[in-house]
Amino acid sequence: MSELPSSRGFPLLPSRRVNRGSKTTSTSDNAAAALLLGFTVIAILWANSPWAHSYSELLETHLGVGFGDHSFDMSVKHFVNDALMAFFFFIVGLEVKREFTIGELTDRSRAAVPVVAAAAGLVLPAVVFLAFNPSGENAAAWGVVISTDTAFLVGALALIRPMFPARVRVFLLTLAVVDDVGALGAIALFYSDSIQVVPLLSAVALLAALAMVRFLPAARGPAYAVLGVALWIALYLAGVHPTLAGVAVALLIPVFTPERGPVEQAVEQIRAFRQSPNSQYARAASRSLRESISINERLQESVGPAVSFLILPLFALVNAGVRLDAQTLSTALRSSLTWGIIAGLVLGKFVGITAATWFMRRSGLGVLVPGLTLRRIAGGAALSGIGFTISLFIVDIAIAEPERQDQARIGVLAASVLAFVFGWAVFRITDWLSPPEPVGLKLLRPVDPDRDHVRGRHDAPLTLVEYGDFECPFCSRATGSIDEVRDHFGDRLRYVWRHFPLERAHPRAFDAARASEAAALQGRFWEMARELFDHQDDLEWSDMYRYAVAAGCDIDQFDQDVRVHSSKVLHRVTDDAEDAEAMDLNATPTLFVNGLRHRGPWDAASLIRALEASRATHS
Repeated sequence: MSELPSSRGFPLLPSRRVNRGSKTTSTSDNAAAALLLGFTVIAILWANSPWAHSYSELLETHLGVGFGDHSFDMSVKHFVNDALMAFFFFIVGLEVKREFTIGELTDRSRAAVPVVAAAAGLVLPAVVFLAFNPSGENAAAWGVVISTDTAFLVGALALIRPMFPARVRVFLLTLAVVDDVGALGAIALFYSDSIQVVPLLSAVALLAALAMVRFLPAARGPAYAVLGVALWIALYLAGVHPTLAGVAVALLIPVFTPERGPVEQAVEQIRAFRQSPNSQYARAASRSLRESISINERLQESVGPAVSFLILPLFALVNAGVRLDAQTLSTALRSSLTWGIIAGLVLGKFVGITAATWFMRRSGLGVLVPGLTLRRIAGGAALSGIGFTISLFIVDIAIAEPERQDQARIGVLAASVLAFVFGWAVFRITDWLSPPEPVGLKLLRPVDPDRDHVRGRHDAPLTLVEYGDFECPFCSRATGSIDEVRDHFGDRLRYVWRHFPLERAHPRAFDAARASEAAALQGRFWEMARELFDHQDDLEWSDMYRYAVAAGCDIDQFDQDVRVHSSKVLHRVTDDAEDAEAMDLNATPTLFVNGLRHRGPWDAASLIRALEASRATHS
């Protein structure tokens, strides 16, 4: 029996959100959130210590460069907020571009609920804030309450550990993408200084040049870097917040799902190097591997860790150091600015996201993925009030006076703590009022004949569900046993296949599952499944195209469904895999007999006895 490894990577996946669900990435996210929290605490302690003057001196220390008679300098705080944070917004932009191009937000029915919920989670907090601060200088700080801190959100969810967190985590991360788009738009439209025309025109010309970089035959990376720095300078001189240069560059960088041709070419280069190791073949293989993956994904992998583990902690260090003496706290407790931020983040986010999700489901305008309930959304909506990074970022650019900045920062910090406690309470109370079933003993999602792959009568009294993968040798052997079971029961049994690719053990299993779903769009799932099981040792994409022909598929349509319409086949596989994870399955094949997990052997005789016993129990 094939066992589930410690982490699951999804190569050739057009969705980072599934990748983020892996245990390895989750651990990395949690570590980044912990580091961010640690530097926040350090900043607060430092700012309230006997050495507080050194903290202020650090923030006001100037860094600069000079060229002849020209010089450029900025304080440490502005360097972090205006220069280093451009890399943070660069990563945000890369993720936004990926999600809208090949990720979760390409599927309109699936994206409708989190998109509308995110929009409500942007608008309602601002409305709540303006109810506390309808006019005056404080009103300009409405942008502080619109954004959720994704790093802290992920860390909080991992710390609370609600039952079945996988689906709510994917939902919240998808929602966070739209949330980021709204926050970036607010910064660009409402928090820029007086615009200077000449530098702005230069920025437009640089954007046009960046759009053409993708057509360069080589040195695209250095070109993006040089033009990106020039764009930052142009926006800075134009009066537009320069961190938006990071977003602009990211949105102009192409993203694509790895295609079969470049991947096969990389494999050939590696084979050549293996047969004759030398520096020429090594460079060619390295270049082929690099170019088979989009630069968007490569940059996320290379720049992302630096942002998470260096830039964001530095940002927390220079922005979270608020004085918490009696006078400051007393002033904050009487300030409509502080309470507007707390109410906007804690109540506005919760009500906006939850109500919008309820409306979309009730009206039929959108659907939640299988296994995701409104009470899970409510807990996640409460946690969405943790608005740290972009909230503190907007505090610095929306409020001029240091005293009011301190009031706003206290509001952000208090709201983040309250949102965490609120989210914890919602998850705990809903789990207590409606205790979840023991994990993995019962089939989480009922069989749906319109969605699942079913052999046999849809109304058959007996049901056998298998979670397996096409590269698992035990699943292949179980296929023979299941054929005997089907022969024994005839039309009294319906057999259902669901995907659970264990990719650490079976690196081609996920691609094989995608290929089977592409064949299913032509009504050839079972024929393709038989071909894949018959050729488990040869599951490269070039092989699977041959199997598609053998299964009776139109090869052009198959190619279109695998590559161009990849989200259609992707979600069929990931839905099954996420169900398996939610049930804590750890091996293939895993079988369910009439909705209950089968614990015994899966030879034909054992399965027949289990099905007979189940029929007797329910008769």
